[in-house]
Parts: sequence; structure tokens; C-alpha cells
Amino acid sequence: MALSLGSMALAGLEARRLTHEARSAANIAASEASDQAQQAEQAEQAEQSSVTRVLEAVKGEELQLGKATTVVRQILNWYDDHARDLPWRRLDATPWAIMVSEFMLQQTPVERVRGPWRAWLERWPTPASLAAAPPGDAVRAWGRLGYPRRALRLHQAARMITDDFDGQVPEDRDSLLRLPGVGSYTAAAIRSFAYGRREIVLDTNVRRVLARVAFGVAFPASAATIQERVVAEQLAPRHPGRAARWAVASMELGALVCRARNPLCDACPVADLCAWRQAGNPSWVGAPRRGQAYAGTDRQCRGALLAVLRSSPDPVEDHQLAATWQDVAQRKRALASLVEDGLVVATGSTWSLPS
Repeated sequence: MALSLGSMALAGLEARRLTHEARSAANIAASEASDQAQQAEQAEQAEQSSVTRVLEAVKGEELQLGKATTVVRQILNWYDDHARDLPWRRLDATPWAIMVSEFMLQQTPVERVRGPWRAWLERWPTPASLAAAPPGDAVRAWGRLGYPRRALRLHQAARMITDDFDGQVPEDRDSLLRLPGVGSYTAAAIRSFAYGRREIVLDTNVRRVLARVAFGVAFPASAATIQERVVAEQLAPRHPGRAARWAVASMELGALVCRARNPLCDACPVADLCAWRQAGNPSWVGAPRRGQAYAGTDRQCRGALLAVLRSSPDPVEDHQLAATWQDVAQRKRALASLVEDGLVVATGSTWSLPS
């Protein structure tokens, strides 16, 4: 059917209207994109300005300290006389043994790690030997070290090392960061302690030493800051071997002397250079520092359920788990989280470690 002139005119008007709206939308989008680009550029400039101010402040701190070489030398000398005899620090410790220690030492005191570490290495002296075992064996051998997902991650890392790196713990940072359970800190620690590379290793103990010696405060911020990293870079010796020794020495000082509670300032080798001591050991004025609760938490419930599963060679029935933890809702919630994490497997009406 032919269109009337009126209909054709209306169609033309509608087409022009739609074209105008499309052009308006395009102009608005272009304007918004321009505004976003300008905002991104301003944010980048502000960030660069902030970084510049921080670096300038740290340079002033460097000038105030002026004794970085003395700090490093005196702490290294102290370490020569006071280092603990930890098996993963011995010259015959393999990169794999050191990697296992780094996994176990995460949020776990040294003395709790000694026995399990030795037993682990006797059973699985290489990544390939662990990779050949079922993951449930790794969870069972982890025992009561806590945070058992580390056992699964270590098992997964062992398989990747075996499959992708000819059974050898890689040395380069990018390859280490590919491994399950290895973040920037663990990669730096393995490169430093296993391969003698110059790395900035910032654990809790090292950060506390830096906070007190360099910045005059009792504790570091909750996360590493630019100031800390710049000062840590300044203090780390240029020679890789000496830098690796500095990393472990500063860590040891924080663990044994510059402790979170009751620091032994009179025994500190850099007490006369410590900004915190010179300021009169001022109290912490930041956010309250609270330890993690454990009793009655889901974490305790998970540990209790895993203990039952670890102790049994056969699948465990519901009533056995119920006898371990009376709170039904919490028990079910904790068990579901263990299944989600891959630490427990449902086998019909029973439960077991992964095979």
C-alpha cells in the first residue's frame, strides 16, 4: 500500500528526531568520556604529588637518621652472636625446605613449627614426593598448625613445581608468584633465604623494627606504607648475600628483642640509634591493637571437626562430628566452609579428607 504524503512527512520528522537524539547522546557520551579522562589525569597527578611528598618526607628522615650503615652493621654483628639455630636457616637447607618453613610460619610461632616441619621434610623431602601423595595426607600431616588451607596450597604448589619446573622451586619472582599460596612476601622470602637474592622482606617483626628505629612509633601501620618501603630499600645492603643476611637478622631482632610486648631495649644493638627510644618510648596512639579471638569461634569449630577427620582412617559419620561440637548451626556452618575450601569431602552420609 502506498504511503500518503502526510504519513511520509511524519516518518521524515520521526527520522530527524531520532537522528537528533542519537547525535545528542553521542555528544553527551563524548563529553562524559572527556570528563572521565580529565578526572583520571587529575587523580594520577594527585597521586604522583602525594608520592613525591612522601618521598621528600622520607628523604628528610634519611638525613635525620644519617646512620643507616651503622644500623645495619650493628644488627648484623648482633645476629652473628644471637641467631637461633633454626633448621631451615642452616646452610644445607634446600629451597624446598625453606619454602615449607615459610608456609608453616605464616601466623604461627617458630616453636610450634619445628616438629611438624621436621616430620614433613622426612616424609616429603622434595616437591615431587608431596605431589605424589593425596591432598588429604597433607591436611592430616599439617596437624594443629592452624589455617589448614596452607596445607592444600602447599600440596598444589608441589604439583605445579613438579609439572612445570622440573621439580625445582623456581628462583625468579614471576614464577614463584604463579605458585598457589605464594604472595609477594613469600616470594621475596624464598628468593632471599633460599637463593641469597637481594629482596625487601617485610614481615611483622621487620616492620616493627623499622617503625621504632626509623619513625619513632611503637608499631607500624596495618599495611606496609611507601615510607616503610623506601626506608627498607635504603637499609638493605647492595650486595645480595649481605642483603639476605640483613633480612633474616632484622627479622630475628624483631622476634627476640624488639618484641611487640615487653621489648628488651637494654639488649638492643641499636638502642642508641632508635628514634622510638630517643623519644622516650611513647605509647601507641593509633587504632587499638586486638588479638584474634579463638574460643567459641567458627575457626575453633573448624579445627575441632578437622581433628576428628584427621584422626580417623575411615570416613566419619555425622554423629561423630556432632559429639565434637554441640552447637548444631555453627557445626553445620563450619562443616560447609570446610567443604567449600576443599578440606573436607562429603561421601554419601559420611565425611572425609580429600583423596
